[in-house]
Formats: sequence, structure tokens, C-alpha cells
Amino acid sequence: MIPGRLRKAPENFLAPQGRRGFLRGALAAAASGMAVAGARAQVADGDPNILNLPTHSTGLGQPLAEGYGKPSQFEGNVQRRRSPGLTQTTQASVSFAPLQSMFGIVTPSGLHFERHHQGWWDVDPSKHRFMINGLVKSPKVFTMDELMRLPAVSRFHFIECGANTGMEWGNVAVPTCQYTHGMLSCSEFTGVPLVTLLEMAGADFSKGQFVLAEGADGSSMTRTIPMSMIRSGEVLVAYGQNGEMLRPENGYPLRLVVPGVQGVSWVKYLRRVEVGDQPYATKDETVHYVDLMPDGMHRQYTSIQECKSVVTTPSGGQMLLDRGFYSITGLAWSGRGKVRRVDVSVDGGRNWRAAKLETPVLSKCLTRFSCDWVWDGQPAIIQSRAVDETGYVQPNYRQLRAVRGKGSIYHNNAIQSWGVEANGEVKNVQVG
Repeated sequence: MIPGRLRKAPENFLAPQGRRGFLRGALAAAASGMAVAGARAQVADGDPNILNLPTHSTGLGQPLAEGYGKPSQFEGNVQRRRSPGLTQTTQASVSFAPLQSMFGIVTPSGLHFERHHQGWWDVDPSKHRFMINGLVKSPKVFTMDELMRLPAVSRFHFIECGANTGMEWGNVAVPTCQYTHGMLSCSEFTGVPLVTLLEMAGADFSKGQFVLAEGADGSSMTRTIPMSMIRSGEVLVAYGQNGEMLRPENGYPLRLVVPGVQGVSWVKYLRRVEVGDQPYATKDETVHYVDLMPDGMHRQYTSIQECKSVVTTPSGGQMLLDRGFYSITGLAWSGRGKVRRVDVSVDGGRNWRAAKLETPVLSKCLTRFSCDWVWDGQPAIIQSRAVDETGYVQPNYRQLRAVRGKGSIYHNNAIQSWGVEANGEVKNVQVG
């Protein structure tokens, strides 16, 4: 069976060209489809791309690429993107990762989503210090050199902003996967378990049930981390990401890694932790990052990112150019452990099929899934539904709103729906 062709999402969908520009693009794609049909006819006489040797097969290539490598010029459109008008300043804003253009589970460091509260800094590591105080026998100060000479571990984990998909609480708001779910990334992080550093400082683990983590940038970001998470050994004081040092926009030279917990607790430019006997109730956990409930009350300290998934291909803004075979693929994750199963529906949730989980399937990490599909040219609604190892099942919008209402910002883990129209255009829709 010949695989169907798919036009990638117009990743500049929200640029000034807007809807009219998209339609022009769609018409161009249709014309392109006719051209491809002609090209297929040419293939019958011999594919000129094979018969006529290209320059790269007959000439001398470019010299060694020195310095830091860059992607191909043909991949220049795969970029992080801001959502115009989302915030008033670019220093306190978001850039979204292009999930629809990625493979596997690892996010290239240069495409990792960004969330800043007061802009990013390129901090001099020779002057950066990490301090431990509070309920400890011996307060400590570490230089970066001292930290990096301690035994380290490397682990793969996802990081998701608590506001990811937050624009969709009320109704469909944005067109593409990059904007609905792009405050999500996954990396291999390297660092020292925080529990090791607390033990070196003689932390009082009986009275000290919480830790305050503090960043060095001007946003005064501070978050409470339960000691139970730290004592599990999962929480890292990390300096490495994907085999190199952290990027400045991701907290260089030091950030906290708190697997399964919303990104705001992964404090960047980490400079201090304080051991205490109660939650610290900082501004970013009592005023911000709280969940508005239907009765008007706010829910606090809901940091765990519940089980969630999204189909990245086909997804909003993409276009199916042919009837035929497609591989539906996407990402699933859970802040409570491993993903156990992902089901895929192409009829809006009436029928479900088990998707194939690609290895590795790791705890509190992205899991890639795929499912075969033959598109018959009829309208379809594509969904994915993840189940984690605790048995928790990702809810649909009807189920989520019955508990949480429609007015919240954070922790929207509802099932995402992509509507495929008869002309192949894929749109963001909501079901349930």
C-alpha cells in the first residue's frame, strides 16, 4: 500500500498572513499535489532524480564544519515560536516547542520550550554559588566546580509547564499542536541528587519535611518541594542537558529537576535551598499556579502533571494530500510514573484501538506511540487516550470540566481532538 502524503503544519500559522494566507497555502498544496502526480507519471519513464546525478554526487563537498553544528538549511522552519499577544512582554512569556516536527522522545536543546518570568540570563559559572541552609547541621556553599566533581547521574524526564493547553479550557483557541501542547519537552538531565547534597550538609530529615528552592534571577522564583520527593533520590541539582551544559534559557549553569512536577518547580539559575518544617506558601504557589474550581475557590499545591497524551501527526494545520495509509503518532506522559497504554480513536471516541508504544518506556518521561490508519477520504476525528501505571485514565473534556469547570488555566490534561475534513485539512476541534 502506498503511504499517503502529508503536508506539515504551517508553523507560522499565526503570522499576519492569517487565515487567508493559510487558504492560499492550501491551494498551493493542491497544485503541488497535481505536480506530484505528474512527477509520478515521469517516474514511469525513469526518475530524473536518479538518472541525473546531482551536484553532491559529482562535486567536492564543503570543508569540515567547525564550531557548533547547525541543522540543515532545509529544516530552518522547525523552530520554537511565541504566541502573539499571549503576554505583554517578551521577557515574561513563552516559546512553544514544535512537537509536530520531532521524532522519538528527546527534545533537541535548541528547540526546548521556554517559560520566563523576568527574561533569561547567561550567568557566569565561575561566580555562581549554590547554598544550603535552614534545618541543617552545617550550612554549605558549593561552587560549580565543586558540584561537578561529585558523583553524578543522568536520567530522561519530561518537563511540562502547568499552563500547557491552558488556552483550551473554555473552547478551541489555537490551531496547531505546537501551540496547544508545545510547553512540553523531554531531555536527558545530568546532575547530583539533591538528597546527597542535603546529607553532606547534615539535614534534619525528621523535622525538615520541605525544601524551599530559590532561583538567582530577578523574578525571585521560589517553590516548595516536599522532602518525600527529595528522599526518593529523583530530584536533581542539574547542570547537564542532552550531553552538554544547560542552555542559558533553561537555567545555565544550574537548575532543579523535579520529575513529574510542573515546570515552575524546576527552578532555574538555582542558587539556594532551605530546609524547613512546613510549606513556604510563596507568591508562586499561593497567588500563581493555583487551580480555579467551579465553586470559585482556588486549589493550591497541585504540582503533579497527570497522565496526558497528544497526537502530533496528523495534527492541526497539517493536510492529508492522499487517501491511503498513515501512521498516526504522538506523545504520552505521566507525572506519576510510566505510561502503561495509549488508545487511539479515529471516530471521535466511539471506538478505540491500542497503539504501539515505542521503547524505551521510562518513568516520568515522554513515551512515543504510533497506530496504523488507512484514510478513506471521509471526515474523521483523531484522538489519543493515555493510561499510566497507577491505572489513571486521561479524561475527555466532559469528564474534566465536570470536576474542574471551564475557567481554570492550569493542569488541563483532557483528550485532544483533531478533525480531518474531506479535503484533508486537519483542524483543532473539541469533543465531549
